Amino acid sequence: MRKRRMIAYSVGSLGTALSMQCFNTFAPIFYIDTLKLAPALFGIAMTVYAIWNAINDPLAGQISDRTRTRWGRRIPYIMFLTVPLVLCFILIWVPPFRVDVGQMTLLFAFFLLVILLFDTLWTFVVLNWTALFPEMYPDLKQRAEVSGWRQVFSVIGLLLGVAAPPLLYSSIGWGWTAVIFGIITGSSLLISLTGSREKKEFSQEPALSLKQALAATFKNRTFLLFLVINLFIQLVFEMLTASIPFYAKYVLRVGDVETSALLGTAFVVAVPMLYVWTKATQKYGARTTLLLGLVVFAVGLLPFLVASNFVSGLLSMAAAGAGLAAMMMLTDLLIADVVDEDELTTGRRREGMYFGMNGFVIRLGIALKAILLSTTLQLSGYNAYLSEQPATALFGMRLLVTLVPIMALAVSFVVAWVYPLHGARLAEVRERVAKLHAEKGVV
Repeated sequence: MRKRRMIAYSVGSLGTALSMQCFNTFAPIFYIDTLKLAPALFGIAMTVYAIWNAINDPLAGQISDRTRTRWGRRIPYIMFLTVPLVLCFILIWVPPFRVDVGQMTLLFAFFLLVILLFDTLWTFVVLNWTALFPEMYPDLKQRAEVSGWRQVFSVIGLLLGVAAPPLLYSSIGWGWTAVIFGIITGSSLLISLTGSREKKEFSQEPALSLKQALAATFKNRTFLLFLVINLFIQLVFEMLTASIPFYAKYVLRVGDVETSALLGTAFVVAVPMLYVWTKATQKYGARTTLLLGLVVFAVGLLPFLVASNFVSGLLSMAAAGAGLAAMMMLTDLLIADVVDEDELTTGRRREGMYFGMNGFVIRLGIALKAILLSTTLQLSGYNAYLSEQPATALFGMRLLVTLVPIMALAVSFVVAWVYPLHGARLAEVRERVAKLHAEKGVV
């Protein structure tokens, strides 16, 4: 029964990965290259989107932590907002306005409005789903096992989200592709409810006010360091998924099928590597393994500088996939430890606030990606109406998948080096949390 619940809960990772990665990967090329929305307007929309997240994610976390219902604090949001989330996701891909009939401004306004609504719903659903993870699985062995299952389903979602669209939209269009992906997303999140349980002892604890919660969160030095690490890791994900379609089309000069194969290769390689990184984590700990993973990932990106055809592109993606697997699984383990440490300070489980702040950082990475992508394309001479881009634009695309991600990984490495919650300190935190839960009567 425990194994079935672990797997059922983890299925939710498929929908979360599918919906967001499809959006992150193909919204830029769909709106800029296909619909001809000006890159500058796309960048503005994504920047406003990030600003909204500065309010949306922490606020959603605080609301979740303070929610009191007979179903718990987290489950009602997943239960009642999943269907609206699916409908909003579909709307992104069926815009009613066209640039070629003079509706550039209307298309921009529609895009901005729908992504703000999509993100609000996605935040409330996915934040509460992820917030269940540290609460339901308190010890390292369980967390490692569930994290492994989550990443398996996440890889499936990522593969569908980044590799399947080029195959689908060329035959059935973006509208029906969005419907199919929306149904998969909604189904996976609702299935996750069958494996989700909340501990009533935590729901009965008096919640901190928003001011108190924010103050306690921003005083947590460990968490602030984690946010910097995760921000630049997420920026790498965002840059690669958004830039590879441009890189494949114009640098490697391949079609939709080959683009799907390129995007899928990294995640196919990541599946067996998840086992390798899990074993390394169990032996060396999450922080030390993260340092190694950052190096492997950075080295794996270097071949993109010289790849010039489909085969060399595949080899480059395979090299990147080895390090990608480590980044996928380790941040969840680090933030779970941060939540445990916070409970020793505040006496309360505050997964909502921490995952909310982490969600803000992830979206900030999306905004930084949009700014870097749109600026680089604009300055390098990219023209959406040209089938062959100038050499400066091609060089800019190579930088987007090599130099920019490697610099971001270097920042994460430096901060992870001074990250304090590992070794003896982490062991002490886990021991004290176990004693505190015994005092609270947590089963």
